[in-house]
Amino acid sequence: MRLSQLPWTTLKETPAEAEVISHQLLLRAGLIRRLTSGIFTWLPLGLRVLRRVEQVVREEMDRAGALEVLMPAVQPAELWQETGRWDRYGDLLLRIRDRQERDYCFGPTHEEIITDLARRELRSYRQLPVNYYQIQTKFRDEIRPRFGLMRAREFIMKDAYSFHMDQASLEVTYQAMAQAYARIFTRLGLRFRTVEADSGEIGGSRSQEFHVLADSGEDAIAFCDADRFAANVEAAPALPPPGARPAPGAPLQAVATPQMRSIEEVSAFLKVPATRCLKLLLVEGSDGGIVALALRGDHVLNTVKAGRLAQVAKPLTLASPERVLALTGAPTGFIGPVGLRIAVIADHAAAALADFVAGGNREGFHQTGVNWGRDAAEPATADLRNVVAGDPSPGGGGPLAIARGIEVGHIFQLGDKYSQAMKAVVLDQDGQERVMTMGCYGIGVSRIVAAAIEQNHDEDGIVWPAPMSPFDVVLLVLNPKNSEAVTATAEAIYLELRQAGMEVLLDDRDARPGVKFAEADLLGVPHRLVLGERSLKDAAIEYRHRRSGAEEKVALGDVLEFLQQRLAGAAPG
Repeated sequence: MRLSQLPWTTLKETPAEAEVISHQLLLRAGLIRRLTSGIFTWLPLGLRVLRRVEQVVREEMDRAGALEVLMPAVQPAELWQETGRWDRYGDLLLRIRDRQERDYCFGPTHEEIITDLARRELRSYRQLPVNYYQIQTKFRDEIRPRFGLMRAREFIMKDAYSFHMDQASLEVTYQAMAQAYARIFTRLGLRFRTVEADSGEIGGSRSQEFHVLADSGEDAIAFCDADRFAANVEAAPALPPPGARPAPGAPLQAVATPQMRSIEEVSAFLKVPATRCLKLLLVEGSDGGIVALALRGDHVLNTVKAGRLAQVAKPLTLASPERVLALTGAPTGFIGPVGLRIAVIADHAAAALADFVAGGNREGFHQTGVNWGRDAAEPATADLRNVVAGDPSPGGGGPLAIARGIEVGHIFQLGDKYSQAMKAVVLDQDGQERVMTMGCYGIGVSRIVAAAIEQNHDEDGIVWPAPMSPFDVVLLVLNPKNSEAVTATAEAIYLELRQAGMEVLLDDRDARPGVKFAEADLLGVPHRLVLGERSLKDAAIEYRHRRSGAEEKVALGDVLEFLQQRLAGAAPG
């Protein structure tokens, strides 16, 4: 591609709308442009990156035996009503009507559509297992689209759905998809982790997320390299503290703590670490009453874990201040377990506390020297909190570390959640109808582009992993109008590299050298060649590697072989 024939516009200043580095650089490098909130146009250079990602995804899905289809983006409401998700999905669902007043939605996902296809097309166990996939535009009406492609309303996704006779067959395909995803992200040159995760709205019995590691990631990942454990913090189990709880050693005392409701305030006022404080969260119970959830002061409630408790109403809902006051006689912030006449479920770490500080069930007062069993009833116990760095790994390999990650893939074992609701059945070996078991496998194709930039950039711009770069090589021609020899030599090199199968961007514009250097760094192509009058006199071309910064001169006759070695991985980067 010749830059002289491309209306490419870069931006020197960072747009005010761009909060994260990927959004900033995608706009500045002229790869995307915003149409409206959360909706973007892919410009020619950006689309080349997107297509390269799609190519790798498609190759690995085909290699794993999946079959490509293309399903409608606009979906009839009656299919969503069959599964109950038409109302349950909420405002994320973009609902539309046709001229005959029939309800549709612009698909945020395709479980209903693929299950409808399967129940029409699949008749016998002999046709199973089968795995369909597509790469297609989705729309989710995010309440606050942000971070550019990271949380857009319209996005490109690869979603796949498999159908099976039983769980054993599903497990085989699930593992094949996990391996295919690992190959995809490895081939794209991304540093990633596979983590156990919560299935969320999609549902199912098991799921794993694939996260690109980046400091800007929205998700926290708990991992231990020693035993290869990795899980989303929401799904990582927090193990009970080892050993028995200490015996009581301090008397129970009431202490005035005026206007001090938070753990931070009480801890500072009483000069007691948050690790020796207890906080109670009162939530709505499944029987219409109130349940108290107890946590150690420095820990954070894991709403996913708490929401699974049988005693807790769905969805997890905090009790209103009015109910708390009526039930306990004290406002929120001063509630403690002593004399509390409601069920208490304590996190394992909270249940292991002795001589701790808790609310006094009286406004403006807390109690010190509180002990379970002596002053307050022994609570039921459960894993209720997010893990923190230093917690023991469930795999037994040592302490957990916490890293930030950007979710780019998610695989699910759906079971029969959708096939049962939509009566997707096949005949088994005995001629009996059997509900099919399903798996679901998604990759955020457009999000991968943003995640790659979050992980690969410097102060000058993007530093693309080679497999994702819009071009293999950028060839800068300095002052092309001043020298026919330079222009002719550059054209010959451009043709030679292209004939050898390389994707080459020829910067043949009549622009200042400084502009060309800056924009080449901003775009982030891995290999840069520079040809000018000075290097031509030496019968050489200047080479620079974008990531390592390594520079050297290469004889004009050796350019092709030199680059072939670099592209094959013979050089760093």
